[in-house]
Amino acid sequence: MTRKEQIGQRLVTGFPGTELTDDYKRMVRDHKIANVTLFRENIESCAQLRRICGEIQSLVREETGHAAFITIDQEGGVVSRLPSDGVNVPGAMAVAATKDPENAYRAGLLTGRQLRSLGVNFDFAPVADVNINPANPVIGARSYGDDPREVGRYVCRMFQGLSDGGVLSSAKHFPGHGDTDVDSHLALPKVDKSRDELEKAELVPFRMAIKAGVPAIMTTHILFPQIEPEYLPATMSRRILTGLLRGELGYDGLIVSDCMEMQAIRDYFGTVKGAVAALGAGVDMVLITHSTLLSGEAAVEAEKALMEGRLDPDEMERSAGRILALKEKWADGPSDAKAAAFDRDEARAESLAMLQKTITEVSRPRTGAASCGERPLCIGCSSFRSSLVGNVDDGRDNLFGILMAELLGGDHADMTVEPDGERIARLVAEAADHTAAVVGLCEGRRYEGQRRLVKALADARIPVIAVSLRSPYDLAGLPETVWALAAYEYSPDSIRAAAKVIKKETVPTGRLPVRL
Repeated sequence: MTRKEQIGQRLVTGFPGTELTDDYKRMVRDHKIANVTLFRENIESCAQLRRICGEIQSLVREETGHAAFITIDQEGGVVSRLPSDGVNVPGAMAVAATKDPENAYRAGLLTGRQLRSLGVNFDFAPVADVNINPANPVIGARSYGDDPREVGRYVCRMFQGLSDGGVLSSAKHFPGHGDTDVDSHLALPKVDKSRDELEKAELVPFRMAIKAGVPAIMTTHILFPQIEPEYLPATMSRRILTGLLRGELGYDGLIVSDCMEMQAIRDYFGTVKGAVAALGAGVDMVLITHSTLLSGEAAVEAEKALMEGRLDPDEMERSAGRILALKEKWADGPSDAKAAAFDRDEARAESLAMLQKTITEVSRPRTGAASCGERPLCIGCSSFRSSLVGNVDDGRDNLFGILMAELLGGDHADMTVEPDGERIARLVAEAADHTAAVVGLCEGRRYEGQRRLVKALADARIPVIAVSLRSPYDLAGLPETVWALAAYEYSPDSIRAAAKVIKKETVPTGRLPVRL
């Protein structure tokens, strides 16, 4: 392979919209960029996804002589890229609430078979972060919990399910994004922990996954000053990636970066400069997934770095070889037995049954679970994108209030994300004329007005049922008279599952995977 072809194998790009763009085609043609990431905005239906994956493979094979890795962030729950006619499984914390790691395997198997049937061959999942910090703005319910070994158990079963389903998988975000209160999409976080502290928590799931044979690991854009004394995030640190991950942990699989356009890299180091530094640190595949032309700039700069001796040509060849070896196994396209094994209706039924098992009773009043009565007031805010890792098509109108009112036979009322005193007073007055208040909390730990509303309703002696729609931490410290349920995601299916519990049609069997 030429230097250009080797570099092209190590880069992952993206494009806007639902059709291949001229810029994307030019990057493949001119720079031999052989991998792509797809987001929700690239996908409008399963049929369209299958078609565009076929077009990507044809283009990349023609221009590079090898298959493309077509990658996606299909974790389940809040980070789900598949369209409405696909099957999006519950997220990590929801699956862990079932207290059965085999559900992680089944979620992975279902997801892998589906992705393979559509032409996607590489899933950036599962999340191996231990959510130690309740204020974590970007991981939260994407994590399997706050117990390192339990997280490791679910991570191993999830990636094994994905593998058996026919797709490459990647545990993320090494060496751990669970103890931050900053989103690396928006800034540069720091975890000031010693190696011993990391060994007791963050590194545990990764060690377990490595021992179990995880084929790929994604890095994180976080400073670990006690491990890397230079001002470098893990993605750009040779000490962390080549020294710790490859050397001390003995990992010989694929290392993938998180997107180098995240502000933790772009604003502090520059995307192109950061991409070349990541290649030098030991990352095999570097992601530049939004600004297509930047991937070409990175390819040019990497070739220059090779010529100047800033990148090692032997490492370049080994890394490209590692990628091609994995492509022989995982990138052969959708027309195989594993793809044919996917039955969408059967998978949807299995996913919904699993989702029902995730609903968790966090607290129950001494007098017993509240009855919603004949005419409850269902209060909710619009779904919104709480982190840049979420989907851009969030922001729907008050889905919780409208759908829950329909399911329970009541009325709905709109709550802003951060209701002020005047809005709270109006909602309490309106609820007083109803048999109960059913409130959907969405990031209520961050937007305290939502929790103040629940308290005001309880103080007015109105029966209250509170449902957390992402993080169960929203339910901590609510009045004892509130019946609190955790649903882990803001989606029509999770709302329906919670409604079945509220109507006493089923018993909530979920158990919290975190301490509140």
